[in-house]
Amino acid sequence: MTDPVRAGDAPIAFEVKEGKTYFWCACGRSKKQPFCDGSHEVTDLSPVAWTAPKSKTVFFCACKQTAGQPLCDGSHNKT
Repeated sequence: MTDPVRAGDAPIAFEVKEGKTYFWCACGRSKKQPFCDGSHEVTDLSPVAWTAPKSKTVFFCACKQTAGQPLCDGSHNKT
């Protein structure tokens, strides 16, 4: 299994829209962090689809270690 690349040391704030589906980069290789740009094709990892339950600012994980994919759970402070 391919390990994800750490894309950052802090979560990425993003204003999401209710009902819209976002594809979070799970591999860390995307140039459009925190979202997928297809760079995972060279890995066995896949993007994570997430639909916003309401419009608001959320914090997407950049370290790729979160247990609550795709949202930050503070794992960047532990790794």
